[in-house]
Amino acid sequence: MLSDQQLHDFNQANLSDHQFRYQHLTELLNRRGTDVAGVVQKLVAFQVAIPSWALGTGGTRFGRYPRGGEPRSLEEKIADVALLNQLNGSSNSISLHIPWDIPQDVPAVQQQLQEVGLTIDSMNSNTFQDQKEQPYSYKFGSLSSTEATVRQHAIDHNIACVEYGKQLGAKVHTVWLADGSNFPGQQHLRRAYQRTAESLASIYEAMPSDMTLLIEYKPYEPHFYSMVIPDWGTSYSLCQYLGKQAQVLVDLGHHLPNTNIEQIVGRLLHFDRLGGFHFNGSMYGDDDLTTGSIKPYQLFLIFNELVDGAQDEAVTNPAVAYMIDASHNTKDPLEDLLQSVESILGAYAKALLVDRAALQEAQENNDVVRAEEILRDAFLTDVRPLVQEAYRQSGGALNPVAAYRAAQVREQLIQQRGKFSLSTGL
Repeated sequence: MLSDQQLHDFNQANLSDHQFRYQHLTELLNRRGTDVAGVVQKLVAFQVAIPSWALGTGGTRFGRYPRGGEPRSLEEKIADVALLNQLNGSSNSISLHIPWDIPQDVPAVQQQLQEVGLTIDSMNSNTFQDQKEQPYSYKFGSLSSTEATVRQHAIDHNIACVEYGKQLGAKVHTVWLADGSNFPGQQHLRRAYQRTAESLASIYEAMPSDMTLLIEYKPYEPHFYSMVIPDWGTSYSLCQYLGKQAQVLVDLGHHLPNTNIEQIVGRLLHFDRLGGFHFNGSMYGDDDLTTGSIKPYQLFLIFNELVDGAQDEAVTNPAVAYMIDASHNTKDPLEDLLQSVESILGAYAKALLVDRAALQEAQENNDVVRAEEILRDAFLTDVRPLVQEAYRQSGGALNPVAAYRAAQVREQLIQQRGKFSLSTGL
């Protein structure tokens, strides 16, 4: 953690430039009738969870290049997220992955969370890997397996995750399945779906009434002929089968190239089934790159649908759980997460600037150019002063990445944890 004096000194050195840019943008937006203070307050209130597995260096099947100073325990992961939240005020929760983040001392973890002002956002199960000394293998599926013993093992693991979540106050349990097939005829497609539905029902029944089950989808990988839950429609159908506490989880990397993700968001909001987001950036598929680094306009269009739904009284979709889901191989993981949060807040801010009444009028009149120009005008606005003001009002740094570097955080972590420390997880 940085000292209050460090943050103060950093912000003071950059305050004059920030105030000049913020005042200029405020005057410009006021001419358009924008409630700038209201936009900033919405940015201050926005929170996105940090996944425990993103705090260490990720990698590929070809290699991994650790930077040192990685968190070696759940307690150190909580400390790293607390640091991120201190810098941006927008990351007040952490998402855990079991079995990597099993709490050894629940009261101690609860106390640490309270001391640093964090909560546990969600629990994530792992049935895509066989753990050491695991009695049953997921090689040919987990919740969809043809073997009842394997299915029950996967169900029990998910229920255990739910129990950990209850102990730590998590209100979300997330299921992503690697289940699928690589060859035609390998798997009976309809039966695999039905076994999955029945397995999910057992998990759903074990959940408390205030917990939400998020069902994630992915069109390919690790299997390339079929995935049991390949798209939002399959996830939606499973949610319908289970009940109101089941919602669809949208991972931005879990789509085929050029998929219209913003339309999926609009559909799910219409059906009241949009439960959560996993943010990342993607060039070809599930690249897990920095959010907004590849397709910033698409990220803005997604937030445009989210803001439109939030402002429409006819939409009754419950609160959406936001989380970053990325794997860092070439960047400092903490810097990457700070960049992702900034991109997310920027896209949200731009969506809040859209003139909804003018856009609806253009849409109703089929004025294609006018409708597009309204969106482009908001997207091309430099909203960084608004995001920085939100950071400042949250008690964070005007420029979190620059403050992180100025404080030499990574160097300190290496001194504390070692040059070759490796984070548990992916």
